[in-house]
Amino acid sequence: MADRVHPRDSPFHTETTPLSLSRSSPPESEKPVPPPGTYVIQIPKDQVYRVPPPENASRYQSYTRRKSRRNSCHCCCCWFLGLLAAIVFLSAVAAGVFYLVVRPESPNYSVESIAFKGFNLTTTSSPPSAISPEIHVTVRAHNPNKKIGIYYERESSVKLFYSDIKLCDGVLPAFYQPSKNVTEFRTALTGSGIKLTSAVQKGLVDAQKQGKVPLELDLRAPVRIKVGPIKTWTITVKVACQLTVDKLTADANIVSRDCDYGVDLW
Repeated sequence: MADRVHPRDSPFHTETTPLSLSRSSPPESEKPVPPPGTYVIQIPKDQVYRVPPPENASRYQSYTRRKSRRNSCHCCCCWFLGLLAAIVFLSAVAAGVFYLVVRPESPNYSVESIAFKGFNLTTTSSPPSAISPEIHVTVRAHNPNKKIGIYYERESSVKLFYSDIKLCDGVLPAFYQPSKNVTEFRTALTGSGIKLTSAVQKGLVDAQKQGKVPLELDLRAPVRIKVGPIKTWTITVKVACQLTVDKLTADANIVSRDCDYGVDLW
């Protein structure tokens, strides 16, 4: 009887190792490859170069030109404002020094006397007749300044009103008034063919009976101020006097007077 042969003992038998279906893991030094898709990449700002696309290049150049023009205009405005502030500051300093050195004071004006001719208002005719008055006025000008002289120039005017009706007018003489000086000058005012209404004529008659005739004297004089060897430009002195006289005759007396003084610098 033949011997039983076991398969393991067969010379042709070789031991096989079962195959594994799992993939081998990659080495730890290699990073896994991500599947394809969309990714967000963050880049530091200092490494980003801002270059406009070709279609926006002209727009970018125009914007940069406008910005440079705005910057230049801003600089010009700053220079102008600084220069203006410097001029204003220096002018204020000069005015302060001038005031401290010269100590200017306003001149004083007043009406000293007044005489009337040509007012025939004893009767009230109907219609009232025209009048041609002549009035002589004495004006007192006082210059209290120690270092300032005043040149009174031509083209002045003096007007006398009653109830907003101009009765007569005239001019002042041209003269120079030195410092610390009082000058009285007499000027003649004339009117021609002044027509008064019945109400105005009656008002003048009644005012004379009461001894209070209200009048207004308006004086305008172009002057130039002299400080040492320097003369200023021409300025206009304005004097408005409210007068009350007792009558409209040659021996009239001034009952009250109130004069206001002003200056037009230009």
